Amino acid sequence: MKYNFSIIIEKKMRVDMYLSALFSDYSRSYIQKLIDNNHLKINWKILNKNKKISNGDEVELEIVVEKSNVEAENIPLDIVYEDENIVIINKDAGMNTHIVSWEEGKTWTLVNALLYHCTLASIWWVERPWIVHRLDKDTSWLIMVAKNDKMMQYLQKIIKNREVDKYYIAIVAWKLSEEKFTIKSLIWRDPNSRIKMTTKNPINPKQAITHWEIIGHIWDDFTIVKLKLETGRTHQIRVHLASIWYPIIWDKVYWSNKINKKVLEKYWLNRQALHAYELGFNLFWKEKYFKWELKSDMKKIIWNIL
Repeated sequence: MKYNFSIIIEKKMRVDMYLSALFSDYSRSYIQKLIDNNHLKINWKILNKNKKISNGDEVELEIVVEKSNVEAENIPLDIVYEDENIVIINKDAGMNTHIVSWEEGKTWTLVNALLYHCTLASIWWVERPWIVHRLDKDTSWLIMVAKNDKMMQYLQKIIKNREVDKYYIAIVAWKLSEEKFTIKSLIWRDPNSRIKMTTKNPINPKQAITHWEIIGHIWDDFTIVKLKLETGRTHQIRVHLASIWYPIIWDKVYWSNKINKKVLEKYWLNRQALHAYELGFNLFWKEKYFKWELKSDMKKIIWNIL
């Protein structure tokens, strides 16, 4: 699809920044890829992604949608719900949603499995089709997958408008005593770490709100908490709990390896003890509510408390 239009801005700015803001369905890296492959002209000339544009410049942009070369694989899936528009999966911890470059081309992802188990229509207007919300690789949880364009747009809309209720179960270090609590803070990139988010002097901070309530204890070692996100920032639950010194056990980024080794030796858990187990939303004027059991590794620790 080709777009032709004039730039309207008050001051000069980088062309990739302008276009990624204008075409918000695409990531900045995808826009940069289009520019690198000569799919953009400014004033009828090809230019690089670092070029600054001015008010009144003429743009010719071609959006190129690449067909996925991901292959279907017969991978077992824990399917909670499915109809002609949507499928909800209880994803295992350790499974990537998409093939990623740093995994050296390895497959065995959620998308590989979905392509085998159900029909997914081609969704042309997003860079990464079907998956509508982010999740950590080492978190198990209920994840919504759109099977066509109509559902993709609808789910992204209700997520953006905070009309999806998501509840999590986490096991945290130490014994919490306050039954209910709300954490409010600014969160975003840690200026000192490429892989971390932080509540302390974050880059480009964003408001984050997490609610929790205690639902049990495991002796005096750990607390089982139920959490609800009012906002959906990257690593939000993990960062918030670590910031008040009650981190999720076996969190490899935000807590102590010493505690993690103790959990591994005693309970054979080697991933962060976080599971999204309830999901509620309005599916085209029909209320839908899903609650699914924990994965076996977290069950072994919690036993019969839930």
